Amino acid sequence: MDKISILLVHFIMKNSKLLLLLLLNFVGGFAYAQYTDMINSNRPGNSMGAFAVGKTIFQLESGIYGFSEEHQPARYEANGFGVDLDLRYGFFKEELEVITSFTYQFDQYQAPLVDQSRSGFQTLLVGAKYLLYDPFKNVDDKPNIYSWKANHKFNWKQFIPAVAVYAGANFSVANEDYAYPNEPTVSPKIMVIAQNHFGTSWVFMTNIYYDKFTSDYKSLGYVVTLTRGFNEKWSGFIENQGFDSDYYTDSFLRGGAAYLISSDLQIDASVSTNFKDTPSLFSASVGISWRIDEKYEPIKIEIGDGKDKRSGKKKKKDKKEKKESKKRLDEVEG
Repeated sequence: MDKISILLVHFIMKNSKLLLLLLLNFVGGFAYAQYTDMINSNRPGNSMGAFAVGKTIFQLESGIYGFSEEHQPARYEANGFGVDLDLRYGFFKEELEVITSFTYQFDQYQAPLVDQSRSGFQTLLVGAKYLLYDPFKNVDDKPNIYSWKANHKFNWKQFIPAVAVYAGANFSVANEDYAYPNEPTVSPKIMVIAQNHFGTSWVFMTNIYYDKFTSDYKSLGYVVTLTRGFNEKWSGFIENQGFDSDYYTDSFLRGGAAYLISSDLQIDASVSTNFKDTPSLFSASVGISWRIDEKYEPIKIEIGDGKDKRSGKKKKKDKKEKKESKKRLDEVEG
């Protein structure tokens, strides 16, 4: 068993009670609203949030990036641009969504004996994410009308994160310019996602993933993202990503901002750089996130009894109220 697999097994054994608790919460959970008034996008960072888009919601997140890569010891450089696209759809339950992601790239590659233009798909990843635990579920934080201090005291609950899990499959669609040697046609990716909300302005996300672990290119990595909302329209973020494998190890720093055009439309911009020169990498990106929620049926939650009142039940109640109202009207007119 290789070093990464041993570390993963050790982590699972050491945290078996926590994993069991999460599993029980998954089995015994019930549906509650994931839909938010404002679009919930994973852009412009590379981390994935714990919350799904909501049942029947379709969301498109895409960007255009330019990059510069230089490897001094190997004496090559590449410059170009690419397009990345994420398609997210919520189905079956509020906590569940499927995600399809791919990247297509164009670049000019130069080495001592090579000068060529390249293009093609780099990645194609299809997976699903499920929210296991939400610390704000069924929490009734009513203000204390008798105590200003009680309403403004430090809340330890914000250190309890929302937790989700992700499982997906990498499909080898890259041509010979971008593909790894002898890369398998399909390889898995798994991830644990944690998301903390500190007050009303700060969000901290942590992703820990194990990618392509059935191949020679398996890697263990993380992404941590801190987002700050400045007002109702503007937000900014800073992010660190790192991964380790036998083939390639690196760490990245990213930063950027997003602007909310409407409740269903967001634009963003970001820059990214790594910390080594084998190779050195720099990229800049602009993107857009667009939510289509025409088919969404709101879920009304009653705090306290743990029961969710869906739109179908509400319609039945409305029909009953209309029938009783008509009956009372007939009696008056009679």
